[in-house]
Amino acid sequence: MDIQRRMANFVAKSNWYLFVVATLLGFINTPFKFALGILCGGLLVTLNFHLLRHTLYKAFDPSRMVFSSGSMTSYQGRSILNVVLFKYYIRFAISGIVIFVLINKNIVEPMGLIIGLSVVVASIMAATTLELTRLIFKEAV
Repeated sequence: MDIQRRMANFVAKSNWYLFVVATLLGFINTPFKFALGILCGGLLVTLNFHLLRHTLYKAFDPSRMVFSSGSMTSYQGRSILNVVLFKYYIRFAISGIVIFVLINKNIVEPMGLIIGLSVVVASIMAATTLELTRLIFKEAV
């Protein structure tokens, strides 16, 4: 469980670092609409990731769980899966609407938005690479 927690913490922190660095580089090196796309996409995906992380930690908090007839339910008697999926789909729909409005109203450059939306993917790839490197060098020693 230590590796999963360490990776989640690394991704949570590195999301913000990558977001700030990508946004600053975007505003320094690219046109305003492109940089605004990086800003909006990065902010949207980073906030979504943190809200999902908070939802999962809250849902799987042992003090809130109740076991009834062999299945896990939340403290309010609802299925944990239903609660998490409902919140996920609400965030997904809101994100889709925001992305649609940003592109449809020509507020941002779509490629900048895609780069901004890739912030979490980049931080997950970095966390995976770091953990694999730790495991490989740990076995080599």
